[in-house]
Amino acid sequence: GKEVVAQNLYHKSTRKNKPFIKVNCAALPDGLLESELFGFERGAFTGAERKKRGKFALAHQGVLFLDEIGDMSLSLQAKLLHVLQSGEFSPLGSEKDVKADAWVIAATNQKLEEKVAKGLFREDLYYRLNIIKIYIPPLNKRPEDIPVLIDHFITKYTSQFDKKKLLKPSREDMEKLTSYSWPGNVRELQNVLKSCMVMGNW
Repeated sequence: GKEVVAQNLYHKSTRKNKPFIKVNCAALPDGLLESELFGFERGAFTGAERKKRGKFALAHQGVLFLDEIGDMSLSLQAKLLHVLQSGEFSPLGSEKDVKADAWVIAATNQKLEEKVAKGLFREDLYYRLNIIKIYIPPLNKRPEDIPVLIDHFITKYTSQFDKKKLLKPSREDMEKLTSYSWPGNVRELQNVLKSCMVMGNW
């Protein structure tokens, strides 16, 4: 999926030994997403009992992966554009600017061109992000990737499930997996593999 591609780009870049920080822009409401990206000072808002560094600061000299950027509000898009243009941002409640030296990879399932035309996504931010565009076809359009993804996720989940082993699919099972339509895309494949890890079979 998108995150696997982003991680591969990171690992092949000159920043591969620096931080790789990811943020799901659809998972947080606008106010929380802003504090997550830029951080905040103690007392910046109710409940801010201590200073917190944002994802841009944590990704300094590394890579920041912004997933589902199409869900970001227009007001926050403007602040993101400012960071990309100036290389600086201000944590919430701070009067000082912080340098932001992070490469940004943005991803979305949405058609941003249509959102730009409808005024739902800033045109200037779209072109600022759209320096190198990578289109990832749905999984059913690239069945040759399924065995590679399965190997990747088996390795990943083996370490998460107390070293529990999962045998690779037989040729017959692999044919079924590659011919399936996968309407849920890579996330559905991940869930199938997690289920197999728990149940112990295909």
